Amino acid sequence: MTEREQAAMHSGPAPLSGLRVVEVSSFVAAPSAGLALAQLGADVIRVDPPGGGSDANRWPLARSGASLFWANLNKGKRSVAIDHRSPEGRELLLALACAPGPDAGVLLDNLVGRHRLRYEDLCERRPDVIHAHIEGHNDGSPAVDYTINAEVGVPTMTGPAETQTPVNHVLPAWDLLSGMTVAMAIVTAVLHRCRTGEGARLELSLADLALTGVGNMGWLAEADSSGRARPRQGNHMFGAFGVDFETADRRRVMVVALTGAQWRALREVTETSAVFAALQDVLGADLDDEGDRYRHRETIAAVLRPWFAQRDFGTVEQLLRAAKVLWSPYLDMAEVAHRAAGDASSGASRIDQPGIGPMLSTGRPLRWNSVTTGPVPAPVMGEHGAEVLAEVLGLSTREIGRLRDRGIVGGADCCGSPIGDLPCTI
Repeated sequence: MTEREQAAMHSGPAPLSGLRVVEVSSFVAAPSAGLALAQLGADVIRVDPPGGGSDANRWPLARSGASLFWANLNKGKRSVAIDHRSPEGRELLLALACAPGPDAGVLLDNLVGRHRLRYEDLCERRPDVIHAHIEGHNDGSPAVDYTINAEVGVPTMTGPAETQTPVNHVLPAWDLLSGMTVAMAIVTAVLHRCRTGEGARLELSLADLALTGVGNMGWLAEADSSGRARPRQGNHMFGAFGVDFETADRRRVMVVALTGAQWRALREVTETSAVFAALQDVLGADLDDEGDRYRHRETIAAVLRPWFAQRDFGTVEQLLRAAKVLWSPYLDMAEVAHRAAGDASSGASRIDQPGIGPMLSTGRPLRWNSVTTGPVPAPVMGEHGAEVLAEVLGLSTREIGRLRDRGIVGGADCCGSPIGDLPCTI
C-alpha cells in the first residue's frame, strides 16, 4: 500500500474517490478549488513546469526556505512537472486532461496566454470534457484578489471611521470564494455528465464573483437607491449592535447582540437593563429592535464601555460565557496557532511535510456523516511524474526517461528556482 493510500485510510470518508482532476494553476483561487476536491477524495494531479511555477516559493516560508503557502494549498494532491509550453509537453498535458474513463476528463486551470489549453482544444480529444477556467476579468485581462477588492469598494468601507485612505483586507476572500464556487461547479458538471453524457465549459472571473458577492449582501442595491457610498464605521457591525471593548488589562473582545436573547443577555450581565429602559424613552427608540440598536450603537457602546474597562479579561471571559453572550476575544495568529494545536477538535494537527518538517496544518472542515478529516502532506514538486504518466498514459520507464532527459518532464530531484514567467494569473 502506498503512503498516499495509507493517508487516505486515516483521513475519513472520500466520497469523490475515483474522480480524477488535472489542475494547472497558481496562487489561491484554482489551487483552493483543487484542494477542496482532494479533501473530498478526488485524485487531483497538479501540473507545474519543471522547477515550479510562479507560486512555488511564495511567502510565508519555512525555516528551510520552502513555501508554507504552496505546501498548504496542495495537500493531498499528486504532483507532476511538465514543460507544457513546449509542443511535446503540451501534448502530454492534453493527453492527461482528456484521458478516457467516466471519472476522468476534468481540467481545472487559471492559465492565460498562448500556451493555455482552451476548451476547443480539449473537445477535439474528448467531446465530454469538463474544463473549469478561472480568470481575473471576464474579458481575460489580469487581476488578483487585492486588485478586485479595490474595484468592488470594500476597502473604502473598511477601517476606522476617521481615516481617509482605503484599508485593504488581508484575507483573499474572493480567491477563496472563487475556489469553492468552481469546486462545486466541477462536481455539478460531473453529475450532469453522468446523467446526459455532456461535458461542460465552466468559466469564472474573480471580478464577476466579487461583484456578485457585494450584490448578494445588498450593498449594490443600497448604494444605487441612496446615491451615496456607505461610510466607514470602524469595528461596529452594520445593521445590528456589535463592537469591540477593551478590558482593564488592555485585552480586546468583540461583542455582538443580533437577536433579542443576545441583547437581553448582554444587558443582564452588565447590569444595564434599567439604564437602557430609561434611554429608550429619551431616545424615542425600541432597543429590542436590531435596527434601532444599530442607529444608537455609539450610545449603547458608551454605556457598556465602563463595565468592560473595570474588569480584567479573565473576569470578563467568565461572566460573558456564563451569561451566554455572543462574543470572542481578539487573538493574533500566534495565539490562534497555539490554541488550534492544543485543541483536538480544531481539525489542526502537525504533519511531517517533506522539505519543511513538522508543520501545523488543517484538514477538511466539512463533516461527512459526522466525520471530518485531518491534514495530509503536500507532494514534493514533480514527485508523482513517473507514476502518473505510467498509470494514466501507459508510458514505459524508457519513454519517461527520455522525456526527462529532454527536460519535458521534471522529477522530485530536479526542483530548483521557480520559473518566474509562467503565464498564470489569480
